[in-house]
Amino acid sequence: MQKKRKYLFITGGVVSSLGKGLTTASIALLLEKKGFKVALLKLDPYLNVDPGTMNPFQHGEVYVTDDGAETDLDLGHYHRYTTSNLSRASTATSGQIYDAVIKRERRGDYLGNTVQVIPHITDEIKHRIIQCGDKEDADVVLTEIGGTVGDIESLPFLEAIRQFLYEHPRDSLNVHLTYVPYLKAAGEVKTKPTQHSVQVLRSIGIIPDMILCRSEQSLSEELKAKISLFCNVPPNRVFDEIDVETSIYEVPLMLEKQRVASTLCELLSLEDCPVDLSDWVYLIEKIKHPKGKLTVGIVGKYLQHQDAYKSVFEALEHGAIAAGYSIEIKTFNSDELDFSIELSGCNGYLVPGGFGSRGWEGMIYAASYCRKNKIPYLGICLGMQSMVVDFARHVLGLEQANSTEIDPNTPHPVISLLSEQKNVTDLGGTMRLGAYPCSLNEKSLAYRAYKKSKISERHRHRYEFNNKYLQSFKDHGLEVSGLYEEGNLCEIVEIKDHPWMVGVQFHPELKSRPTDPHPLFRDFIQAMIGHG
Repeated sequence: MQKKRKYLFITGGVVSSLGKGLTTASIALLLEKKGFKVALLKLDPYLNVDPGTMNPFQHGEVYVTDDGAETDLDLGHYHRYTTSNLSRASTATSGQIYDAVIKRERRGDYLGNTVQVIPHITDEIKHRIIQCGDKEDADVVLTEIGGTVGDIESLPFLEAIRQFLYEHPRDSLNVHLTYVPYLKAAGEVKTKPTQHSVQVLRSIGIIPDMILCRSEQSLSEELKAKISLFCNVPPNRVFDEIDVETSIYEVPLMLEKQRVASTLCELLSLEDCPVDLSDWVYLIEKIKHPKGKLTVGIVGKYLQHQDAYKSVFEALEHGAIAAGYSIEIKTFNSDELDFSIELSGCNGYLVPGGFGSRGWEGMIYAASYCRKNKIPYLGICLGMQSMVVDFARHVLGLEQANSTEIDPNTPHPVISLLSEQKNVTDLGGTMRLGAYPCSLNEKSLAYRAYKKSKISERHRHRYEFNNKYLQSFKDHGLEVSGLYEEGNLCEIVEIKDHPWMVGVQFHPELKSRPTDPHPLFRDFIQAMIGHG
């Protein structure tokens, strides 16, 4: 008999930024370690169709999947903690849900019926949940609901979940993540916010099956019993999720110590089996006991938001952990750099992606500084393009060289739009999104990192290296070491007489994991160690 698929819904209460994404990813990791195939879905209440056009200062980074979906940064957590395949089916926003329903209404699919939130919007949400599981043929589907319980915009999602739990009572459950604050003035932990959060959930018709308590310190059995009583959840299903000591990668170990995944298996009638987390235990030991420290400079334009370059920061840490080092990130706002003062104090520099002219000259300055001083440099997307423009200006002698994104009238457009992109008016329509293959030059630093000649990486950009200038670059020592052959598009550039200066048009940070660091970040870290 075919095994029934199980569904977990993770909600959050009291305040935002509790770590629902990390919690969801950690539970998914534990279930994977128990032998179950998991699928992950993030439901976001905002009306944007996707985060692609949202300000990084508001939303943080955009995580891109192989099939070109621009998604919430929580999918980055899902990738780093699990092996689950992420795709367009792994994300849905209110904008996407309403757009799909309105398009059906315009086609006449509803046969003249009044289109309403219930049942049409909620049916579409439930369809997305089922579709996510079907696409991956998953044993367990974990669905994280963005926002905080009590927000007006999340009500359709919570109503859809209420219906789903009612329709699948033995195969679905709700895990509620809440905040239990310590009030210094009172000298005690307060459970009232959690009680109110669960009261809101219960008023919608959802009674949590499990409560995870985010707090600064472990809760006493007395406090857990109080939460249990007032929230109608058995005391053995109230768990701590306290602030970790060293790294966010400790969260799965903390949850496993309390047998959270085993409890979920029991509730869902799944066969429980032991979990081997030795690789994660080893990871944490390496983090706690580094043999040295490296400092990397990030020269970017969205540094005021801690999550705008989330995957970049994580990938740097992955590479450092693999080498046995800790890493300190020193940030430089590219639009505030004083060009009369040299960059200093770092073992290497990284210029990440972005859009627009703000901070552009600062990025070029960073590339120029690293080129002249033989300091390890990794340029990602816009960081690769700034490296190209610096080389054109200061080595080729093309003083007004630029990207047409920055200066449409530059006499030397070494970075430009492809001809087929120029008449597209939809911003998303000009983007190269998702995974593209790349062929590597076997004498390159890139090949040394990947140790293979064919790779696939994810893109999110509009402007490309202009091949009209290719020969001139080669003649002066800048090599194209990676190529998308079908479109004859430059993917990777390197400077020949430099110990390690690499620019990539794609986003390698999106494919890095703590237990499997990305090859380019691993070798960038090694180059920094060698630089001293």
